[in-house]
Amino acid sequence: MKSTNLFYVLKLSLISAMGGLLFGYDWVVIGGAKPFYELFFDISTVPGLQGWAMSSALVGCIIGATMAGWGTDTFGRKKLLILAAILFSVSAYGTGASNQFELFILFRIIGGVGIGIASTVSPIYIAEVAPKGMRGIFVSVNQLTIVIGILAAQIVNWQLAQPIPEEYTSVEILNSWNGQSGWRWMFWAELIPSISFFLLMFLLPETPRYLVKVKKTESAKKILKKIGGLEYAENSLESIKQTLINTTKSVSVKPLFKKSLRPVLIIGIVLAVFQQWCGINIIFNYAEEIFTSAGYDVNTMFLNIVITGSINLVFTIVAMGMVDRIGRRKLMLIGSGGLALIYIMLGLFYFMGVEGLPVLILLLCGIAVYAMSLAPVTWVILSEIFPNRIRGIALSVATVSLWIASAVLVFTFPIINNWIGTSGAFWMYSIISVAGFIFVYKKLPETKGKSLEELEKLLLQPKNKL
Repeated sequence: MKSTNLFYVLKLSLISAMGGLLFGYDWVVIGGAKPFYELFFDISTVPGLQGWAMSSALVGCIIGATMAGWGTDTFGRKKLLILAAILFSVSAYGTGASNQFELFILFRIIGGVGIGIASTVSPIYIAEVAPKGMRGIFVSVNQLTIVIGILAAQIVNWQLAQPIPEEYTSVEILNSWNGQSGWRWMFWAELIPSISFFLLMFLLPETPRYLVKVKKTESAKKILKKIGGLEYAENSLESIKQTLINTTKSVSVKPLFKKSLRPVLIIGIVLAVFQQWCGINIIFNYAEEIFTSAGYDVNTMFLNIVITGSINLVFTIVAMGMVDRIGRRKLMLIGSGGLALIYIMLGLFYFMGVEGLPVLILLLCGIAVYAMSLAPVTWVILSEIFPNRIRGIALSVATVSLWIASAVLVFTFPIINNWIGTSGAFWMYSIISVAGFIFVYKKLPETKGKSLEELEKLLLQPKNKL
């Protein structure tokens, strides 16, 4: 669309996508702090508390994603993102300031609520302001900022963590700068982007589709006109109104149980779960275990984690250039098929005792494939397949499913790793990737190049067999 005000759309997308940046930072920062806060809170020999510290944010994610569905459709997208910014700020300060394990957990859960809200609302906001021909690349901006947040946390952890001599005992590490202050500053560094996000959100308007839903048509028209001109605004308004006929401001989950909505809801839930169960996130959540099994020490681990984050960033940028050209469906097939093959080879390497560079290269290949396919494209699809009138609540259900799947992944990896070894774990994830490939091939239609309203008609056709 020639008349699109790209600068304006990009500004809206970048600011709202800061929720994604904080999501990425908050999610990963704990991995670098792990060796030190465990000693500080004296939980390094208590596996149950170690797991609770790592996964407690997931409880908040589920709560936040659940709140977001009702909240976005009731109060709008903008107010929920402002709330997320507040929660990230409170969590960042409180986690770093905690001297008691119970408070540490509480603030991690608060941060998780922020992640749950941001992971649901940021993609919705961008999808609802972006023109149809460029919606994929703009929604991918959210994934890009998630990856930047992940890399930022990895670099901050790497720079703040002072080198640990091999002969150091646990007591010496506890009494070092790392053990007393370093891990706190890893969390406190998040205050800079979280406060910036809070302030910048006041520059953003509410999305046109929500404004039409609450009968503020003139306000919606002004924003749409600024995005694409008068003709675009008038055409978009008419399409939005048609999809919102007989819709009230009140939010209900009842429409989700309608037979006509069931296929698209199943697609959303399965893709959300698959994005986690494909297994790549264990490399970020259990980097210490993964790299130790590959023969690397703790100091080298921090550098390797930064390398994985850099690869993640580069190939997310690659994905942004492909999602509106190649299409969502093809990228999902490439990602699931590619991961299946890489996992088979990784399993063989671990089984045969191969260590060092060959394993690192395969892990980086896995991250590259994931970053250019399943990671960004899943969020693009989820942001665009649900009908206007229930988009918030439906995406909330899919996002809650994603975080429950993530919780299962995080909880089960140590058990699976102990039961069938790292090789067996990767082979299991390869089977899941094959199953995901089959589902995408059979059930997922292509969504590129269509407006949200056109997609609604396509996906909800009674004769459309998904």
